[in-house]
Amino acid sequence: MNEITIKKVSSKQEMHDFIYVVKKIYADCPQYVPEFESDIRGLFDIKSNPGLEFSDIQPFVAYKNGTVVGRIVGIVNRKANAKWKTSNVRFSMIEFIDDMNVSRALLDAVEAWGKGFGMTKIHGPLGVTDFDKEGMLVEDFHLNGSMTAIYNPPYYPRHMEALGFKKEVDWLQVRINIPEEVPARYARVAQYAKDNIGLRVIKGTKKQIREEYGRQAFRLFNQAYESIFGFSEFSSKQVDSFLQKYVYLINTDLIPIIVNDKDEIVGAAVTMGSLVKAIQKSHGRLLPFGWFHLLRALMWKHEECAEMLLIAIRPDYQGLGVNAMFFDDLIPIYNKIGIKWAETGPQLEDNVRELTQWKPLKPTYVKRRRCFTKEIENNN
Repeated sequence: MNEITIKKVSSKQEMHDFIYVVKKIYADCPQYVPEFESDIRGLFDIKSNPGLEFSDIQPFVAYKNGTVVGRIVGIVNRKANAKWKTSNVRFSMIEFIDDMNVSRALLDAVEAWGKGFGMTKIHGPLGVTDFDKEGMLVEDFHLNGSMTAIYNPPYYPRHMEALGFKKEVDWLQVRINIPEEVPARYARVAQYAKDNIGLRVIKGTKKQIREEYGRQAFRLFNQAYESIFGFSEFSSKQVDSFLQKYVYLINTDLIPIIVNDKDEIVGAAVTMGSLVKAIQKSHGRLLPFGWFHLLRALMWKHEECAEMLLIAIRPDYQGLGVNAMFFDDLIPIYNKIGIKWAETGPQLEDNVRELTQWKPLKPTYVKRRRCFTKEIENNN
């Protein structure tokens, strides 16, 4: 007998099962990068996740004959639905063993939950915000995962297609080798932007980023990403929460901020040395020894990879050399600290302007990931 049971997470044991089911699924997977347990718990706490002020959220956990075999989160982002005039329930953090009955039951649970809010379509994986992990991996399963993107086994997308889900959008990640010198095109355009437009690069202290530059940068992100698929602007509480949680992780030398002659921020790039190996060694727990691996990576032993997390340019300064200034600034720093290659976060495949900016660095496009979607059947 193979009895599948789906439970709404409401007890400590169910939350424990929700967090640690990944140990079963990724037990022999060297590419997987775990999430910190504290971050997972914080996702469901409004004190840690201000996005819950405009989102409803429900975690579910799956059991087969009493043994935990999967999980999923349902999200109704009211702000995004209002902005895009949609009635979508999102699914997130989906994990399941290779059993179609399990994946079907999990997705059915989110459909039914979303239908209770009047939702007519389910799509994902998507989080509450664009800073949450999104997009199911559909290619390049042999490549290591990253801190900020989903890794999943190859059978996941096969299940989605078999269950009637279709592609909504795809993202790609850009991988580049760091050249020893700044490409001439970038150097030339960066110099023009400095001399003729009055732009310059500044670097803030962690305190300045937390208290001043960070808030300005998030206003810029809201402007630059306004038309990006599924985006809903960050609230002031969300901004404060992000800055409070993550500024301690950054190396401020790797965050170039571009200002104009009026000292207005017109561009910002957030990059950092990869912490993948440190996170893998921590097994997703900061205590008792996770902090050691994390601090060692931050302070003493950089990996050879940089993660280029965010790039945003004020719309009226796009095409005026801001991108070139980022590269002109970062490439010498990467070389100095021993960064050999870099990888971006997921970028929409139809964002041609964003993808073509990498051409002088001879990029490769890797880790295609997908947002799947399906109409919710009305059985009334």
